[in-house]
Amino acid sequence: MALVPSPQWLDTGDNAWQLAAATFVGLQSIPGLTVLYGGIVKKKWAINSAFMSIYAFASVLVVWVLFDYNLAFGPQWFPFWGTPSPATSAVFTTGQAIIPAAASGMPALAFPMATLIFFQFVFAAITVIILAGSVLGRMNFTAWMIFCPVWMTLVYTVGAFSLWGGGWLAGLGVADFSGGYVIHLAAGTSGFVAAWVVGPRLQADRDHFPPNSLLITLVGAGILWLGWNGFNGGDPYFANADAGAAVLNTNTATAVGLLVWTLMDKMAYGKPSVLGAVNGMIAGLVAITPAAGYVDGWGAIIIGVVAGIIPWMSMNWLQKTSFMMRVDDTLSVFSTHGVAAICGGLLTGLLANPAMLQYIGTDKEAPGVNVTGLFYGNAYQFVLQIYGALFIIVLNAIATYIILKVISFIVPLRMDDAALKVGDDAVHGETAYAIGVEGE
Repeated sequence: MALVPSPQWLDTGDNAWQLAAATFVGLQSIPGLTVLYGGIVKKKWAINSAFMSIYAFASVLVVWVLFDYNLAFGPQWFPFWGTPSPATSAVFTTGQAIIPAAASGMPALAFPMATLIFFQFVFAAITVIILAGSVLGRMNFTAWMIFCPVWMTLVYTVGAFSLWGGGWLAGLGVADFSGGYVIHLAAGTSGFVAAWVVGPRLQADRDHFPPNSLLITLVGAGILWLGWNGFNGGDPYFANADAGAAVLNTNTATAVGLLVWTLMDKMAYGKPSVLGAVNGMIAGLVAITPAAGYVDGWGAIIIGVVAGIIPWMSMNWLQKTSFMMRVDDTLSVFSTHGVAAICGGLLTGLLANPAMLQYIGTDKEAPGVNVTGLFYGNAYQFVLQIYGALFIIVLNAIATYIILKVISFIVPLRMDDAALKVGDDAVHGETAYAIGVEGE
């Protein structure tokens, strides 16, 4: 009896890369953001902040395989939504991957549905984990337990289908290579609204919130940076030349963003800050994400420079105005993700180079699939990028507000002041460090 390991349509190299890329992205969340959050907050919130990340990862996966995957990438139900159904059957998960509403714009995928489902899951999960950065240090954990799967189902899937699943924004031609809009602008907008609706930390925590371990924070940041190779390198869906270019552009823009942010800190405050460097790194990663496979090396450098300046100004000037200080955005997700994502998305509309081919065309399809920005002769792409940003902002702001208001009728959104004074031990009965306790 003759056996073969896989069907003819499966390319083992592409499948291996997508699974590896998905794992890199998963590592960004656990342990990446888990330990980054655990280290960057005050000692009394280390456990709670890390646990918010782990819980979000697990809860998103459950609803993802039950119905959210097909809401985001299944056959079109509405112009902004796929058809909800389980992604669990043997036939479905081992069959050839396809995104039905977007299939005409890409080559046939060369790996199974299970790979695509998991790859897109890790993107979905990190979105709500990034959002958590806005509400660390005071959100009721029970409210968070409800919020994660509900927000994922009702909000994230709409943006994902609209831009990546073949929905109406994709049909218009709005470009988002790897999640500048779908992930980071969504998280920045929803996080800011959540910070406002949930309410602030204790004033004492707002006034004095030192990281309990900068070294642990840097470990998380390093995992986040290198994990981004899977984030942007996996989004052509093939181990092709554009994947390599996306990885190089990602690291170039990130390095430039970190250096420029550090320089801004030095000029403004007289000292280079490691926390500032982490924020510059994140802003660079976010800003290059919508453009990674569409711009050349010079485009990546320009995006890195802008990511080191505009989000810095937003965090250090705009978010410190009396009006913006009314909202307690714990980790300034508004600036490092929301503002950086807008910068990257709009710069994609300016800098996208048509010579950067995502897929190579043959015969009548030549040269292939690409995006052309204003600087290369297509001014309308910049307009489209504005449309995409506005839709994501409005969707996330309104939907997040409604979801949180409904949850507030079930459980309080904010912990009571007694729990906020104690922190982890009051919420979870655990603390991060047993140092100084005899025999432990």
